[in-house]
Amino acid sequence: MVFINYTICTLIFLVFASASTMSSLEEPLGLDKLPSMSTIDRLQRFSSGACRPIGDDMGMGICWIQGGRSSSSNTCKEYDEDARETFPWRRHRKDTSQNGSVNRRTMSTGPEKLVSGNFCDSHCSPGHEYRTKSSSNNIQHTTNKFLKDIPKFVKIVEVGPRDGLQNEKGMVPTFVKVELIHRLVSSGLPVVEATSFVSPTRVPQLSDAAEVMEAVRNLEGARLPVLTPNLKGFRAAVVAGAKEVAVFASASESFSKSNINCSIEECLDRYRAVTSAAKELAIPVRGYVSCVVGCPTEGSIPPSKVAYVAKELYEMGCFEISLGDTIGVATPGTVVPMLEAVMAVVPVDKLAVHFHDTYGQSLPNILVSLQMGISTIDSSVAGLGGCPYAKGASGNVATEDVVYMLHGLGIKTNVDLAKVMSAGNFISNHLGRPSGSKTSIAFNQLAADASKM
Repeated sequence: MVFINYTICTLIFLVFASASTMSSLEEPLGLDKLPSMSTIDRLQRFSSGACRPIGDDMGMGICWIQGGRSSSSNTCKEYDEDARETFPWRRHRKDTSQNGSVNRRTMSTGPEKLVSGNFCDSHCSPGHEYRTKSSSNNIQHTTNKFLKDIPKFVKIVEVGPRDGLQNEKGMVPTFVKVELIHRLVSSGLPVVEATSFVSPTRVPQLSDAAEVMEAVRNLEGARLPVLTPNLKGFRAAVVAGAKEVAVFASASESFSKSNINCSIEECLDRYRAVTSAAKELAIPVRGYVSCVVGCPTEGSIPPSKVAYVAKELYEMGCFEISLGDTIGVATPGTVVPMLEAVMAVVPVDKLAVHFHDTYGQSLPNILVSLQMGISTIDSSVAGLGGCPYAKGASGNVATEDVVYMLHGLGIKTNVDLAKVMSAGNFISNHLGRPSGSKTSIAFNQLAADASKM
């Protein structure tokens, strides 16, 4: 014990001696902030009875690493009180109570900020055991609390060939679109939105819709819906061999007028004609609602408006309603009230979510949607997409990133991530730019690094 204490004192003295030779560029903390010699007695008390840090506490100056379990006289709480002035740079953190919840009794008035409660109770353990049985149980309880309601299986609706490519500046050749669809279907994706039967003057990128549909109409292994904005588009889609269609309404009045050139009510009347014609042919109709959180001209959209449009689409016969954050402004805080409003009028198992990643919030938004019971997610391979009528809207959330997150949560998708990444690389190479998927970029970099070894 005497030898250990003598060694520590010697080391600390050497730190002071060497600090005096540092230049100003070599002083990360400043000499005035280093421990004074008068505090060595305090430090010695913790040389043998200190706490071991857990996780991100290591190396952060909260507890010394030497020694075993804290005793009643050498507690981290006592250290916290004695050393808060000695170590002003020390990181402060919230205390964690015995049941795993955050104890918010934290005083934060100037330099006197300290955390109440005994830090060692939940953060220190004997020897090299960084997690006690109690903390493991708490972690399991927390995991169950936040993940218990998420679905076991999630259906992914791939929208890249339609919603993704419609916003490309250049024309993508028909054979490239067909090859992309084949690759996506082969990855196990159950639904691949193939194209859109819209006016070629408004969306010239999809003017080859009939040719694309003709090439994939007999492709097995996935449903291949197409977007039809009106009865004329629906009839053209049926002639081309479409077996499932989708209609597109908006919760924003101004966006409805700029996107499909009619008011919300006029739009809904059009779709009643489409769904009626589809029923006669036993063709399923999916409904989209755009701008469910925000509009590029109107700003925030009240959840009640979204609920109204979703309810109308559902009641006219749409088997599924996809709620789209068209300009990508949603956060979990705005998604929750929107979903609550819609779920009050449409069954949750009839809902899907469709997020754009303008502000990087798509995955958090998807996670909170899963926690609320949503089990259908729209996504776009390589993060393709945007909206030609919503300035500043970036691409959809990348299918690769969604699959990676879902698999990490233990959720089944029946999708082969490697094959989806291959499809994403294929279309990205054709477009002459990197994939918009962070997962794909990371795996591609790992492969490149491995090839150099």
